[in-house]
Amino acid sequence: MPSTINSIIQNSIAAKQAMLADGLLLKTLESAVQACLATYRRDGKILLCGNGGSAADAQHIAAELSGRFYKDRPPLYAEALHVNSSYLTAVGNDYGYDEVYARMVRAAGRPGDVLVAISTSGNSPNVVRAAQAAREIGMYVIGMTGAGGGQLAALSHHLLAAPSKDTPRIQECHILMGHILCELIERELFQ
Repeated sequence: MPSTINSIIQNSIAAKQAMLADGLLLKTLESAVQACLATYRRDGKILLCGNGGSAADAQHIAAELSGRFYKDRPPLYAEALHVNSSYLTAVGNDYGYDEVYARMVRAAGRPGDVLVAISTSGNSPNVVRAAQAAREIGMYVIGMTGAGGGQLAALSHHLLAAPSKDTPRIQECHILMGHILCELIERELFQ
């Protein structure tokens, strides 16, 4: 078992080293931060969506932005779209699960707002439809995926594709990227 644990940790480190070596990914991450800053500077909002572990990451990132990251500062508008279970189950029942995020994007999103669409494959139908709805509204889409980007690649203004095809390693990269977003947004807005 210790060799298996060591191997898992080494694979996680390798994924992060691949991120660090990917100049395009780092530049895209910087561009995503700039898009979020522009949105907040015009009093806009960031909406986030995902399924399963990606939903947990969406909620985690939203909490860091709307609560605090390092600094005691005013809250920023960030919302994970799955947290209203009554809405989620009603829309899933009445319109189908593939529409649960797109419908809320249409309700809450405004031109210039940001949607962070998280899907390790980049192909989750409800996340893809949310990205489509966001683009129709004039929102910026930050896609967080695994290698290749799936369908979200073509829908994202800023594609943050973790350099892995292994779901746990992708999710570990996503939360690192989410923390980088939160830290740099907070640092720039509340110096």
